[in-house]
Amino acid sequence: YAMLLSLIFLIVLVAAVVGFVFRHEIKTNFESNLNLALKDYNVTADRHSEAVDTIQRTLHCCGVQNYSDWERTEYFSQKGIPRSCCKSQDDCSEKDLKDPNKAKMKVFVDGCFFLVTSTMESRMSVVAGISFGIACFQLIGIILACCLSRYITNNQYEMV
Repeated sequence: YAMLLSLIFLIVLVAAVVGFVFRHEIKTNFESNLNLALKDYNVTADRHSEAVDTIQRTLHCCGVQNYSDWERTEYFSQKGIPRSCCKSQDDCSEKDLKDPNKAKMKVFVDGCFFLVTSTMESRMSVVAGISFGIACFQLIGIILACCLSRYITNNQYEMV
């Protein structure tokens, strides 16, 4: 049992170190995938399009760097900026969304990349604290399992 807990502890430790070391590559990959999702954005029930809509609605953002990123997409030439960028769904017509100057007043202007990465970084302390707490419990479990093993091998454990 102690060996199993030690193995799990080492896997979690390696995952944390790898995540910390490669955090810049994770950001770069996220940005390129978000750009790709904008490029391939469509109205159908595509999971990437749904993810973009969810991020934009939840974080009140639009595009990767800002709302003008949508102007370089095929979707913009057909329907304008997506409705998920609108500040108010009632005051956002398709005509306004096709005109970048009018859309600027009706959509969120901040880009999603900065908001997502800053939200993740602000939550990292909570994740690190929870991970540290779990690691402490694992270490206590390893120590207690080793103590129990020692008592059993020394015949100090009383059989019932």
